Amino acid sequence: MKKASESLLFEMLCAVSPSGFEGPSADVFRREADSFADEVSRDSHGNTLAQVNGKGTQRVMFAGHCDEIGFLVTHIDKRGYLWIAPIGGWDPQIAQGQRVQIRGKEGIVQGVMGKKPIHLMSPEDRRNVVQLKDMWVDIGVKTQKEAEKLVSLGDPMVLGYGPEKLMGSRLAARGMDNRIGAFIVLEAARKVAKSKKKAQPTLVSVATVQEEIGLRGATTSAYSINADFGIAVDVTFAGDHPGLGDAVRGTNECKLGEGPVLTRGPNINERFFRRIVDCAERNQIPLQFQAEGRGTGTDGNAMQLSRGGMATAILSIPNRYMHSPSEMVDLKDVQACIDLMAAVVLEMEADADVTPF
Repeated sequence: MKKASESLLFEMLCAVSPSGFEGPSADVFRREADSFADEVSRDSHGNTLAQVNGKGTQRVMFAGHCDEIGFLVTHIDKRGYLWIAPIGGWDPQIAQGQRVQIRGKEGIVQGVMGKKPIHLMSPEDRRNVVQLKDMWVDIGVKTQKEAEKLVSLGDPMVLGYGPEKLMGSRLAARGMDNRIGAFIVLEAARKVAKSKKKAQPTLVSVATVQEEIGLRGATTSAYSINADFGIAVDVTFAGDHPGLGDAVRGTNECKLGEGPVLTRGPNINERFFRRIVDCAERNQIPLQFQAEGRGTGTDGNAMQLSRGGMATAILSIPNRYMHSPSEMVDLKDVQACIDLMAAVVLEMEADADVTPF
């Protein structure tokens, strides 16, 4: 991956943008899209849309959600401690003792997640997971009045972890789910726009919002775009680390570094699936597969069901340690996904038909 692209990805990963508060990550997406897209817009929901080749007879939608899980402030007590509620799905074991970044009144406020020390817990309590309602955030003040100068009820926060490069092409950060998807659909659109080969369909790449709380941004943007084809990009559970056992057998057996994962099942148009497989083979792009027997928990579910229906596919990046501050991906998979998505659009004929049967 080029240094400029890597720097852009790092900037997106550092943005404090939980569901409903996606402004910082969406602004990075919009700034970059302005440098190559024919038209860039943002709808009233907060989705950011970058259009390439607006004269195509058919429309293709790329979607990657730019939100992440987080928390928000629900109460400030007399001693200045902040009490919180989750945004999205949390394992409460993850939150204990973590540092947090709060989008406060005048910028980022640093804090730590507090709980009773294990030394002071009863033997029975030690065996139980401390729930989020029993944790608080300490920003280092002494009073409610001091805290209220810095933060307000409803202020969002995330765990305070930025990206870290590991060995080889591995990268760890919070928010890979799914800032990595928003990055991919942005870079795939850039590649289509800068290609010497002119794309036949109109491409609209979208940084969708509020996926973590119910596929909300994909639902509204897919309705507005009214595309013929759509590819949702997300992360999926990597099956190549200890402790999984039978949990991944037959579904998520993918590995980091061996290519993006193409899902097959009822949420995916079978002829579009075959088209993507053929494209990957022609271009010698590595591809892995997983099966899902129902609607997925991705933007692809909302896209498939929009209006009269959209021929939908789902590409995912293998991800270790999902919904933690140290989600891990391989940048080789990310680049392969960008290359594949751009090739699918550039090789699509003007009258492409994927009516399933």
